[in-house]
Amino acid sequence: MFPVIDVRSVDSARARGERYGRLARDRVIHSVQTYARLFADCGLDWTEAGRRAMQYRDAIDATDPQLLEEIEGIAQGAKLVFSDVLALNCRTEILPATFLARVSDQSAEARAHNQALGLLDWGECTAIAVSPDASDDGHTWLAQNWDWIGRQRDALVLLHTRDAMGRAIVTLTEAGMLAKIGLNDQGMAVGLNILRSITDGSRPGVPVHVLLRHALSFDSLKRFRIRLAELAAGPGFGAASNIPAADAHGDIGSFEISPSAWSEYASGEAVFVHTNHFLCAPLLEQQAVMASSLSTEARLRCAQAYASKRPISAAAIEALLRDESDGLLSVCRKPDPALPEQARVESVAGVRINCTERRWWIAPNVPSQVGFDEVATGFAATRYAERAS
Repeated sequence: MFPVIDVRSVDSARARGERYGRLARDRVIHSVQTYARLFADCGLDWTEAGRRAMQYRDAIDATDPQLLEEIEGIAQGAKLVFSDVLALNCRTEILPATFLARVSDQSAEARAHNQALGLLDWGECTAIAVSPDASDDGHTWLAQNWDWIGRQRDALVLLHTRDAMGRAIVTLTEAGMLAKIGLNDQGMAVGLNILRSITDGSRPGVPVHVLLRHALSFDSLKRFRIRLAELAAGPGFGAASNIPAADAHGDIGSFEISPSAWSEYASGEAVFVHTNHFLCAPLLEQQAVMASSLSTEARLRCAQAYASKRPISAAAIEALLRDESDGLLSVCRKPDPALPEQARVESVAGVRINCTERRWWIAPNVPSQVGFDEVATGFAATRYAERAS
């Protein structure tokens, strides 16, 4: 399993960041090396990436000043400069949509071969949320595979932290980043599907990994919806993404954002699935051009087939995350050895979260190859006992 970094006992945001950066320094450096290479393959040196990241500072400050302080602390603890860690937290906003097709050491022959086979695909992540009405145990579930560059598995950490009000948070994230997939002690859970919009980069709005951490400071989707509207009217969002979310009250939601707008998909539905293209009608025109090889629509159809078989069990959720029915472009994605390492997208990890019981399970590798192990949150039993009473 991934290293546990626990900073819940630290009082200030800056000090929590400093301890996080110090304890995870080797993995933060690994993240910097990964993204420095990816940015270089896109024609951006690390200095330029840091300069672009600095443009997002005001949007982060407007969202939650303590998160900016925490980033400063991470840099201090990891013995890096502030812009290094800021660039990690803005990596989605900095990387262009076509980066996997632009890797510098992929030969023209290899690229043509993989395009012909439909294997050059930057699509990533398949998510499902299940409400109590659709689950076989009456619980709320959020689950997904996180598909990304395989070498970043060595940068993952389980970060235990808290917000300014003392709310406990646990997140599976790339070292140096504030959050990715996560759960808080109120049963609020979030995930991530990267989308690509024609307006990406048009404004330095809230970076999505900062938004994910901010979302985990809320006790319900109801309150998070209100906050999304406030942020859209204020600093806005830096790039397109979908945030699948669920809470212990049984509410589920799929929030598509772009620099120009946001919308909720499948509001009121008992279950939803999402991959890597816009599904909300008001945002369809925001979709960036997708290569014909992109797997997102095929993965969506696959996930929809699993979602249609009610009631949905934890075993069925795991079966979806392990599905290999479409070869290298499946929901559960194995790395393609024909691609260079920095373009070798795979299912780095799988996660399923029981929001009702505040529990979660992680497959720490390609989910078809490993088990889903329960990971201690430190708050599951107590919170569920309170709800049951």
